[in-house]
Amino acid sequence: MVDDPTRAVTVRPATATDLERLMALRTDVAREGRWIGAELPLDEEGDRAMLQRGIDAGADNVLFVAESGGAVVGNLGMHVARYGVAEFGMLVADDWRGRGVGSALVEAAIAWAREAGAHKLALQHWPDNHAAHRLYEKYGFEQEGYLRRQYPRKNGEIWDAVVMGLVLDD
Repeated sequence: MVDDPTRAVTVRPATATDLERLMALRTDVAREGRWIGAELPLDEEGDRAMLQRGIDAGADNVLFVAESGGAVVGNLGMHVARYGVAEFGMLVADDWRGRGVGSALVEAAIAWAREAGAHKLALQHWPDNHAAHRLYEKYGFEQEGYLRRQYPRKNGEIWDAVVMGLVLDD
């Protein structure tokens, strides 16, 4: 939870009524140009479809929303592959980072992945996102790899990524 009780955060599965707020949050974080793979201008149709798949969650996928006072302040989408590894990505609104939103989302992800029968959680983050790396380490994730020149950006750069994993069936 967050350190300010007046700004409590609730994590729950996303619903259809969250779609516009999720798109607005995605746009805001993409505008920063450094935390997620999405860049402006967003692929509105593709991003809406991706979020809708999470909202229409099934046995192998889920989209969690972190909200406070009716505002969507973070989300985490996860998919369990046929081979039992649950991969996820998340984002948190700028003014909510460092306030426990990421922790609440990661805790929900771990619990859901266990219930879904996943034997492992996996994720990627940018190498300069030290706060994310520390967050994942706090929950037992270990760095498993480093992808060099993996993700092309619209400005011509190609970014590296850190691969982390958490084994759930030990």
